[in-house]
Amino acid sequence: MSAQLLDGKLMSDALRAEIAQRVAALKEKGVHLGLAVILVGEDPASQIYVRNKGIGCEQVGIHSVTIRMPENTTQQELEAQIRALNADDSIHGILVQLPLPKHLDEAAALAVIVPEKDVDGFHIQNAGKLMNGLTGVVACTPKGALEMIRRTGVNLSGKEAVVVGRSNIVGKPMAMLLLQQNCTVTMCHSRTADLAAHTRRADVLVAAVGKAHFITADMVKPGAIVIDVGINRLENGKVVGDVDFENVKEVAGFITPVPGGVGRMTITMLLENTVEAAEKLLG
Repeated sequence: MSAQLLDGKLMSDALRAEIAQRVAALKEKGVHLGLAVILVGEDPASQIYVRNKGIGCEQVGIHSVTIRMPENTTQQELEAQIRALNADDSIHGILVQLPLPKHLDEAAALAVIVPEKDVDGFHIQNAGKLMNGLTGVVACTPKGALEMIRRTGVNLSGKEAVVVGRSNIVGKPMAMLLLQQNCTVTMCHSRTADLAAHTRRADVLVAAVGKAHFITADMVKPGAIVIDVGINRLENGKVVGDVDFENVKEVAGFITPVPGGVGRMTITMLLENTVEAAEKLLG
């Protein structure tokens, strides 16, 4: 029996309708939400992401500003732009589109964003709050992935969860979120010995390694929730995830597709984080 599909578009549409209502409520109180996205250079994938973020903002009524800066932008110029947005009361969320050109220091740039406007959840203060179980801005991709897991209706308390990938953007915050749901969490990565022995124990398996079809059917526990964060482009141009979807769906209980899964939810969580930033400002 094939796994139940966790449709990111359907979930996002429902959540965006709720977000639009919250945006409208804020407008009635005189708050007109603004999200600023800084795009440095001409990376094609980043261009697509930024365009989709703009579309999402339009759908829910958030004013979106895209600030395009040339490839040769200096660290000082980038940080000056961030500081200007920090001081702009019409902007409630600031996002620096990653990756930045190699000559720029991403960590230093992200640290300049005031934590309250860090709607990506990458600021060290927000990451630290998540680590300590405190309320802060949660990174959009793991936040969206957890929402998809919740919507399965499965009680996560006591479940075995395995996260494959240890990035600061997805893997580490994903593990922290699952711990907060009382899962027993194992983090795996490129140096993990006998990876399949770990993944086959997982009631919840999150793949975030950036390798096409890396998770195969023999690595998945029957009935598991499988969340595929990967986005990989094959030589024929087809976009696939880190999970061998066609075969794994015959083993798993729930599975996300690529495209149409976590990626869509990531942008929705960005919109939600922007609304939450404005709501907190109002108290």
